[in-house]
Amino acid sequence: MNPILAFDYAGIAVFAATGALAASRKQLDIIGFLFLAGVTGVGGGMFRDLILGLTPVFWVREPGYILVCAGVAVLVFFTAHLFESRWKLLLWLDAVGLAAYCVLGAQIGLVTTGSPAVAIVTGVLTATFGGILRDLLANEPSVLLRPEIYVTAALVGAAMHTGLMLADLPLLASALIAAAAAFVVRGGALKFSWTFPRYRTRPGRRPEDIP
Repeated sequence: MNPILAFDYAGIAVFAATGALAASRKQLDIIGFLFLAGVTGVGGGMFRDLILGLTPVFWVREPGYILVCAGVAVLVFFTAHLFESRWKLLLWLDAVGLAAYCVLGAQIGLVTTGSPAVAIVTGVLTATFGGILRDLLANEPSVLLRPEIYVTAALVGAAMHTGLMLADLPLLASALIAAAAAFVVRGGALKFSWTFPRYRTRPGRRPEDIP
């Protein structure tokens, strides 16, 4: 299997699992599992394709991706209760999906446009948008707004893969190194609560307090 295709299916499956886990936390029925798994699994890639003008989007061209999401949703529906902390599992699986998808998005952006800047942006969007949609739809605390480093991990992976590809490193080696770097950054943030300094100069006022 092409290494990028392998990253694609891995990212889809892992993100779909996080969507299904979010459904389990809300005690939804099987349709809710299928919906959240599907939206989370294909959301980032679909957004990337629309931005790049790659239509029909990838899951329409290859419906097998939807079948992967459906299979994962059914599997999680029957096994989610076996895990002691589904929220922690969701965050760690999200880290794995982010690592795979930032590389995939960067590669597709680079091949489609030839622009390193576009490749990095599409890598970040591909890796983060599905998780943002999942949390929004499931009314969960958004991973984007959590204090630990999140988007930066996708940025590191996408930028590293883009740079290594421009340096003519073999595709598989570049993908593995960049994905590992992204996972280390996000995993370290989860394990050790790595954060950037936050804005503390003056808190925002409530809308009703603004004259």
